[in-house]
Amino acid sequence: MSQAGSSQFQEVIRQELEYSMKVELDKILATAHSNEIEHTKKDLEGFKKLFHRFLQEKGPSVDWGKIQRPPEDSIQPYEKIKARGLPDNIASVLNKLVVVKLNGGLGTSMGCKGPKSLIGVRNENTFLDLTVQQIEHLNKSYNTDVPLVLMNSFNTDDDTKKILQKYSHSRVKIYTFNQSRYPRINKETLLPIAKDVSYSGENTECWYPPGHGDIYASFYNSGLLDNLIAEGKEYIFVSNIDNLGATVDLYILNHLMNPPNGKRCEFVMEVTNKTRADVKGGTLTQYENKLRLVEIAQVPKAHVDEFKSVSKFKIFNTNNLWIALSAIKRLQEKNAIDMEIIVNPKTLDGGLNVIQLETAVGAAIKSFENSLGINVPRSRFLPVKTTSDLLLVMSNLYSLNAGSLTMSEKREFPTVPLVKLGSSFTKVQDYLRRFESIPDMLELDHLTVSGDVTFGKNVSLKGTVIIIANHGDRIDIPAGALLENKIVSGNLRILDH
Repeated sequence: MSQAGSSQFQEVIRQELEYSMKVELDKILATAHSNEIEHTKKDLEGFKKLFHRFLQEKGPSVDWGKIQRPPEDSIQPYEKIKARGLPDNIASVLNKLVVVKLNGGLGTSMGCKGPKSLIGVRNENTFLDLTVQQIEHLNKSYNTDVPLVLMNSFNTDDDTKKILQKYSHSRVKIYTFNQSRYPRINKETLLPIAKDVSYSGENTECWYPPGHGDIYASFYNSGLLDNLIAEGKEYIFVSNIDNLGATVDLYILNHLMNPPNGKRCEFVMEVTNKTRADVKGGTLTQYENKLRLVEIAQVPKAHVDEFKSVSKFKIFNTNNLWIALSAIKRLQEKNAIDMEIIVNPKTLDGGLNVIQLETAVGAAIKSFENSLGINVPRSRFLPVKTTSDLLLVMSNLYSLNAGSLTMSEKREFPTVPLVKLGSSFTKVQDYLRRFESIPDMLELDHLTVSGDVTFGKNVSLKGTVIIIANHGDRIDIPAGALLENKIVSGNLRILDH
């Protein structure tokens, strides 16, 4: 078949798929109650646009030959921004800010039911508690009115709203809006697996929140964006709620509001230097004269190792972003926010293969004017994705002050130890059961634990410690033990007498 004939044929198939999708979505919409119709229609329209783009795109979405290192001045060192100091009127600058936390995720990967933001991370405080404490501290210290906005998903909205009542007397206005709810599609037929709009019971698997790139449309559609602009707010600081390092930074905010060259940035991405653990993180590149975020999924297979190399791409995206509200409004109204589609394959409990189409918030950087990367200290990237991360933030490596965690001054070198807890520790409740108290880790470099291991009270870990209980064996580290550069293996059981 000639090339022209082939592309014609593909076009016919595309049109047929789009038509079939429209028919199925119309059937789903027809099952909505009158109070659901409007937002369901918006969701399905958004999905239809995404599906249309998905059918147009082929292969990796970047041409590797066009990828260049970003120009020197497009990624500024944080030290340079901090060196400018702060103006006397920092309170009036703060009053232009809104803090947005991405709160759509569940705690399932850590064995918890409900929103991840409600997992206790330090002295009984949850991610959400710490966030509210940080902003309340800012508002009290500077006599300001910085609000908190939570982007929830249909998975987290009800539980989050119930818990928000406990902050009704705190000095933080809290608003929420919901991400879209999109239908998962069958990998073979490319049609929705949902038959109606409900998403409870057995239908929960039919729907998904389409990644944090959905923030622009959802924020705009909720009406909250316009309300905040009307109140005189100018920038949002967006971050993942599980990144405990993502606190409001006054120096970055001042740089945005009072730029040295007089020209304001519409989009700032905080990046930080890669370590061996971060080789898969998205990186900032120069692409067709614009700053562009490139994720590992977009890289042609032949170049994946080059993408991972720490020498060529030294930084990665922390997903701490500062974005101008007026720019979001302008671009959203022009339908001009362009984000690559992430195709996320999933296998449902019954074995059915589905795909969900997602986008990432940082990918929109190329649609904004005068974008900038700021290379921030590693301390601004402290995500808690696993119980290994949880152990670090619960330990004496960090001290807690007004909701913010800072590395203890008693630690001689500022790097975080490498911690790998085995599968017996994956779920939070198992992890908590295995530590009678959190060990002293001030002088720890590396901890690996595998198998059935428990820790007594007041254990100290220093240097490199490896504890491996073989299958069928159990190791109980006794209370008060000091392990320094030790490998413990075999069977060590301590029984009550």
